[in-house]
Amino acid sequence: MTKQQSAQKRAKNPLNHLFNQPILLLVLTALFWGGNMVAGKMAVGNIAPTNLVAGRFLLGFLVILPFALPHFKKDWPAIREKVFFLAFAGGVGFAGFNLFLYLGAQYTTAVNGAIEQASIPMMVMLANFMFYGERTKALQIVGVIATIFGVLWVATAGAPLRLLTLDINMGDGLILIACVIYAAYSVLLRYRPKIHWMSFLATTFFFATLSAVLYELVSGGLPTMFVNFTKVTTTGWLLVLYTGLFPSIISQLFYARGVELIGANRASLFINALPLFGAILSVLILSEQLQNYHFVAALFIISGITMAEYAVRTKKGNKTDEQH
Repeated sequence: MTKQQSAQKRAKNPLNHLFNQPILLLVLTALFWGGNMVAGKMAVGNIAPTNLVAGRFLLGFLVILPFALPHFKKDWPAIREKVFFLAFAGGVGFAGFNLFLYLGAQYTTAVNGAIEQASIPMMVMLANFMFYGERTKALQIVGVIATIFGVLWVATAGAPLRLLTLDINMGDGLILIACVIYAAYSVLLRYRPKIHWMSFLATTFFFATLSAVLYELVSGGLPTMFVNFTKVTTTGWLLVLYTGLFPSIISQLFYARGVELIGANRASLFINALPLFGAILSVLILSEQLQNYHFVAALFIISGITMAEYAVRTKKGNKTDEQH
């Protein structure tokens, strides 16, 4: 077979074609991440949140480990030097975030949970401004306020004054805590060691699994862990399979490839589609109902994200012009 024939054969391979379609890859990434909230809601009565977190990241670790091993030799010095950060990233950023997300799903709708996750990019922007002095335009600040107001509108079912009496649904409160955790993890990624993304995932998935087991031991001990394990249904195991493969590994692979093809700035825009896909999937799969306050909140959130993104890209565009 000639080189030309070999190249033509690779071009016809559906996987090769997929991996050269950045928009499709990034849309699928947001879709799979959006499905994570639906999985958390479906887990109620089928698998305990701690079991789902532990099973998800154990599966992810076992699947990605063979692919990560070739990179470990080169990355080991950096991994050893930053082991405490990697333990935090896995134990808090991954396991902690998903544990609070799945716990919250027991008390609120998946639609609410999906929309509330729109606050994460805004929290990251606000934290970078407060703690790292990143320059922020007035339009960005307005966008942050609008987005967070929209999220609080959802969490209080359209009555934000309930916050004054701390009258907020427990599930929505737990999901907002999850959002704060993931925002903190995202901000601290600036301290991430410079290692291959597969080494990063394998190491953090290991710590996430370990942390999920520790969470369950602290909350109920070995007897509770054993009882929860025996109560996992077939649906529960399917949810472990979905969350362990799609949001954990495939989405990370697709996102990394998307960034490689079109750059981090353009690729990051697609993360904002996560709440949209999560809400749509909640309606289609769980038959949840959209309420009037969801549409009002969506208006604030979409407007806020649009303003913030426009301000960021205008600022970057001006810097580029200055450099030329």
